[in-house]
Formats: sequence, C-alpha cells, structure tokens
Amino acid sequence: MQFIMTFFWTFLLTEMLTYVVSSMNGIEFNFMTGLVLAIAATVLMFVLSTLLTDEHAEQH
Repeated sequence: MQFIMTFFWTFLLTEMLTYVVSSMNGIEFNFMTGLVLAIAATVLMFVLSTLLTDEHAEQH
C-alpha cells in the first residue's frame, strides 16, 4: 500500500507541475512527460529511502 500511495501522490504532483510549467512556457501539455517523471521520481525516492536507513545510528 505504501508503494501505491507514494506513486499516486507523486503522479498527481508531477502532472500538476508539468501542466503549470507547460502553460507558463506556452507549449502543449504532454501527459506522458508527467507520467515518466512520476515513475522516475518514485523509483528515486524508494532507492534513496533504502540507502538512507537508520541502521548505522542503531549500531552506535
């Protein structure tokens, strides 16, 4: 459930960001750009969360 909700909110925020930036630049909104950014951001968040664990703090 954690993965689904993280992707859901990341998807909503990146689509909103894509819409606003494309509107400000005067170009056509592209749904796929937001989707690709959402997938990349979600994967990056999960990779960083696994790398930055508190295991080192618990050992001391």
